[in-house]
Amino acid sequence: MKKYAVIMAGGMGTRFWPLSTEKTPKQFIHLSGEGTMIQNTYERLAKFFPVDDIYIAVNEAYSQMIIEQLPEVPTKNIIIEPFGRGTAPILGFVATMLDSQFASDDVMLAFPADQVISNLGEFYQSLDIAIQAASLNNNIVTIGIDPTRPETQFGYVQYSEERNSLGELFDKGVRLCTTFAEKPDKETAKRFLESGDFIWNSGIFVMKHGTFKEAFHKYLPFYAEQFETLKQYIGKDTFSEELEKIYKMLNPISMDYGILEKADNVLVVKSSFAWSDLGNWDELYRLSMKDARDNVIEGEVLTINTSNSLISSDNRIICTIGVEDLIVVDSPNGLLICKRCNSEQVHEMVDLMRKKQLKKYL
Repeated sequence: MKKYAVIMAGGMGTRFWPLSTEKTPKQFIHLSGEGTMIQNTYERLAKFFPVDDIYIAVNEAYSQMIIEQLPEVPTKNIIIEPFGRGTAPILGFVATMLDSQFASDDVMLAFPADQVISNLGEFYQSLDIAIQAASLNNNIVTIGIDPTRPETQFGYVQYSEERNSLGELFDKGVRLCTTFAEKPDKETAKRFLESGDFIWNSGIFVMKHGTFKEAFHKYLPFYAEQFETLKQYIGKDTFSEELEKIYKMLNPISMDYGILEKADNVLVVKSSFAWSDLGNWDELYRLSMKDARDNVIEGEVLTINTSNSLISSDNRIICTIGVEDLIVVDSPNGLLICKRCNSEQVHEMVDLMRKKQLKKYL
């Protein structure tokens, strides 16, 4: 049994405007850690997988950035889709392209490209347990994170405490998933924590190659049929043209909504490593080191009587006086000023700029 990793590098990251743009989305910029988000993800996985078994799934528009930022990745390991259609189609496409390289019992592990993870020993241990759970039976396994607060920007998984047939896996923190919940409001998030049987959904998926293909055919048959048709064009001059035709017929759909919410063989590994689905400026503020006045300062910034703020300057000085609870981010694409705890609405501002035909700033 072999294992291979798929880094899903799609997504626009609109909540991190003005640093994250359509040309350079958040997975390709530095927000946390030493490198860009995708560089950090790759480095983390390269300690667990052979380099030849790490694949990058990316939109055609960003394939050159993968080559520039991850020159150590073999070109054959960069799997390019014409444009984004969500996590379920990209994994279906990847499985199709790798069908001749991996057996049904080999294990696929799929990771978002833009997460922050520490306590790597615990992270790798959770992956080992998930591989065991996926290998012993035809289960789809996700990694869940024990919640530390009623977070409204993460998805949740509800699980059962019944041992069922899990055996020793139960003692290792594996549980049967019963419900998937999207980002809740504050009161719902509080109820989730109080119930004691909800856990954050990390968006990391672990399953045998054959198990995924079976679920893909069962729950997304139209998508599966299209990718089966694609096989006859692999290696031919018309491949890109046929792939684009197929993608134009597919509606965007997530792995959670398209497969996990319908399947009855989904398990979750309860984990406690430090994790964040780095989704907006408020989350970055929460994770970042702060000065004596609880400010996060980046670039050339001067402050007087300023507190509890994130202030980031790209190429010119920012001066603040007598303010608090602000997010101020300046870049060549634009200037963002918003109250802390409101940065989730940045994507609404991006939508507004599109409506106003101001795409040059996006």
